[in-house]
Amino acid sequence: MSKVNLRLANVENREARLGSIVSWDGKASELSRLSQEQNESREISRNGCSGCAGNKKGGGCRINELNMPFNQQTMCNNAIVACQIGNLTDCILIEHSPIGCSANHPRFDLGFKIGLIRRHKPVESIRIFSTNLLEKDMVFGASDKLRQSIRDAFNRYAPKAIFISMSCSTAIIGEDIGAIASELEEEIGIPVVPLYCEGFRSKHWSTGFDISQHGIVRQIANKNPVRQPDLINIVALWGTDYFTDMLKPLGLRVNYIIDMASFEELQQTSEAAATATFCHTLGSYMATALEEEYGIPQIKGPQPYGIKGTDDWLRAVARTVGKDGQIEDYIKEQHEKWLPEIEKLKIKLKEFNGGKTVRGFVSTGSSFAHAMIEVVRDLGVDVNGSIVFHHDPTYDAGYPEQETLQHLIDASGDIDYFTVSKTQQFQFAGLLKRVNPDFIIIRHNGLAPVAAKLGIPSFAMGDEHFPLGYEGIVRTGNALLDILARKKFNNVLKRHVKLPYTEWWLNQPDQFILAKHPEILDEPEPVVETTKKKTVIKEVIA
Repeated sequence: MSKVNLRLANVENREARLGSIVSWDGKASELSRLSQEQNESREISRNGCSGCAGNKKGGGCRINELNMPFNQQTMCNNAIVACQIGNLTDCILIEHSPIGCSANHPRFDLGFKIGLIRRHKPVESIRIFSTNLLEKDMVFGASDKLRQSIRDAFNRYAPKAIFISMSCSTAIIGEDIGAIASELEEEIGIPVVPLYCEGFRSKHWSTGFDISQHGIVRQIANKNPVRQPDLINIVALWGTDYFTDMLKPLGLRVNYIIDMASFEELQQTSEAAATATFCHTLGSYMATALEEEYGIPQIKGPQPYGIKGTDDWLRAVARTVGKDGQIEDYIKEQHEKWLPEIEKLKIKLKEFNGGKTVRGFVSTGSSFAHAMIEVVRDLGVDVNGSIVFHHDPTYDAGYPEQETLQHLIDASGDIDYFTVSKTQQFQFAGLLKRVNPDFIIIRHNGLAPVAAKLGIPSFAMGDEHFPLGYEGIVRTGNALLDILARKKFNNVLKRHVKLPYTEWWLNQPDQFILAKHPEILDEPEPVVETTKKKTVIKEVIA
């Protein structure tokens, strides 16, 4: 049964397609077990089961989420499309939206330029334009405005393709961007790709990755491919090019997609020998679409992080491209080179922490977090707490070899405090206090100031390829020594600043209490007696 339907312009949301969740708290092993149960149940449901209490509409059992009554902040699918499709070098993205949806562009432009420098490409600005919808457009429609924007973009910049992104506003008023794309594609003679990425369509922004990849495989990838047996697709973001050196022993050339890619690089995705990724959360949809549509195999393995993860990944790549016999010598050589360095770093980190084991905390995207924990545990760091921004119980192809959470548990053990929460600052302080780490590794840096005010230094992992492979463990270890050196500064900061939350909330042992007892929001604010240096918390829960 096909998992990706390229005949449709729309992408099924992750919640429906994979059973993804955005709010959960417990042990990592428990979440892995529930994920396995859900996957088995959904498989059975395809054969006629009507569902269960977790999913009364059918489709098998689902993991029960902790539904919080509000979100403090989030990203949206439209923004993800902007920082993917807007980062192509010779194409244009037109946002059919009010100008407010473009507020992130200065940040995306900076990330694009840094990415181009890392990949040794000419530096340029993002090519994203807005139709700038006004109030009258919301009443009378703005189809002609979109048509004119496409014509102007084509005449001024001669792009090789134009993408159109839907916004909440244009979805509400029912703008038919698909019909306009077809009409203008015929008129100007280049691909015009509609992307249905209105912000409210999915609970998690990762669906935006899938929408971007869907449009590329559906309309840009070469429909009559000539296979290039030495080419491997790497679905990536803006990271430094470490994959080229890792894959040279197998005689493979890297084709990075989507960010910083050219139109030709997107076209040849259907000609590669295989597709891999630095993160299954990001690359799952595209790898499966290329596998189903063009027969390009994806790597059935974990991700290339940590010693065991890198070993397993290299062997999986070699097996996929039929070069099993060429990889063992390389792995042996790399072990001899880097494992002694990793052992030295283990000792240094412990000495740096006064002889005590360093405690770490990882807060990143889902699959990337699983990998990062393996990396820092290889450095002797104790990680017993983590936040992932969402959780996919499985990835699109459903291969068990890609189940990164289970790989983490098998490789280095369980995590007692494993949380699924999408960058909610108001929960972050309480979740950190449960494990009291010496440092955190983080992406989506808005959470870092919360940790800093608690005296905890942050390693903002801007270059997601930094921890890649065996050498990446060493790079990470050296960076952690620098991060831990900032602990004194953060402790000074802690003494002079305070978090903007009440003592009642900061002392809550359960940061999901509002999901379990939303009636608390309707009760009077609890009294806190600060003069007696004693906190009196109203017992709202039996």
